Amino acid sequence: MEKTFIEAMDFRHACKIFDETKKVSNEDINFILDVGRKSPSSFGMEPWKFLVITNEELKAKIRPFCWDQPQITTCSHLIIVLAAIEGVKPESGIPMRKFSRREMPQEKKDFYIKLYTDHLTGTKTLLNDENVYYWTSKQTYIALGNMMTAAAIRGIDTCPIEGFEKEKVEEVLGVDTNKYQLSVVLPVGYRINPQSTQLREKLEDVVEYIK
Repeated sequence: MEKTFIEAMDFRHACKIFDETKKVSNEDINFILDVGRKSPSSFGMEPWKFLVITNEELKAKIRPFCWDQPQITTCSHLIIVLAAIEGVKPESGIPMRKFSRREMPQEKKDFYIKLYTDHLTGTKTLLNDENVYYWTSKQTYIALGNMMTAAAIRGIDTCPIEGFEKEKVEEVLGVDTNKYQLSVVLPVGYRINPQSTQLREKLEDVVEYIK
């Protein structure tokens, strides 16, 4: 039975170790990934790619470069979230292809690609791959948050991991870093230990209304 949104938010926590005997179904993992796919992004560029790892040997190779965290090898599915590099550069032709998914006159497509290029040039995003990564990796967190909530709605646990040696994980996975770079790691599975008490600041301490 699916949880309501607020039930999912109460259920979700950073699961530190998963039950290795329980596997997430294909239906559920596809649901989680599809929610990631449908997430919003700047200019609709969808600057991400999701690698899904179930191979236990590969997980074991990755684990030492993720601070040896047990989530990496105990999870059912390990989702590697990559941030796009080449695909957001105007010269790749990919931004124009994505703008062209909507039916519009060529002059309007040209307008959008110029607006896009001028914006990224003005913000120095296109100055180098490091700047591109800074822009696209931030956007992957929109997809990440949505996938974690989608998992929680189905009663599935996750743990977002940013503690890793980026270049070494990319090397293990054979990532072409001209095209994509590692943004965040998301183990998915089922908890083996009871959930710890959720601790959050009071709403009135984190919200300020400006009139």
